[in-house]
Amino acid sequence: MNKWAFVSDFDGTISHQDFYWIVIEKYFPEGEQLFQQWRAGKIKDIDFLSTVFTSIHQDEEKIIEDIYNIPIDETVLPFITRIQQNGGDFYVLSAGSDYYIRHIFKKYNIRGVDIFSNEGYYHDKNIHMRIDPNHIHYSERYGIDKSSVVRTLKQTYKTVYFIGDSEPDVHASKVADVTFAKGTLQALLREQHIPFVPVDTFADVERYLQEKGVLK
Repeated sequence: MNKWAFVSDFDGTISHQDFYWIVIEKYFPEGEQLFQQWRAGKIKDIDFLSTVFTSIHQDEEKIIEDIYNIPIDETVLPFITRIQQNGGDFYVLSAGSDYYIRHIFKKYNIRGVDIFSNEGYYHDKNIHMRIDPNHIHYSERYGIDKSSVVRTLKQTYKTVYFIGDSEPDVHASKVADVTFAKGTLQALLREQHIPFVPVDTFADVERYLQEKGVLK
């Protein structure tokens, strides 16, 4: 059994802004009303994202330019390297789409990181998602079941760390060995009495793991 793995959400955790907000602000102002319906539980997450991502209507070069402009927590770059240097494996676990995550990884030359997310592809000036109901990690609401992914990783690793920032991350937090929480995830975990380590950046996580002797 491998020693340990670090699993990270992407939108709002690695990135400072969810990609769907970038799309809504630039190309789909009607999405704000759709966002309110989604937050009220009237629309499934995957349906909300699919509608937003197919409302871009731009050439792929422009979409990639927008993706490259997504602001990220750049302390994640040396953090990933330290994880790998200390015998850990780094994963990204996102209920968004791997389409823009892969482009961000290309921009920053991030290597050796596997991505668990909803498959995305460019077609007819938009981003579409290919959801497979028969996939082992399928979720009707999110497209991908984060808790299922973490459970599967725990069959391979002695310890699985997780970091996230919002409601879909609650499910992974319940099964991870240690959870680092940013943003609204902190309050959500407190409400459900799920233990977590509060952080703002990956530099905070790095200090914690160094203090615990996980990173040398």
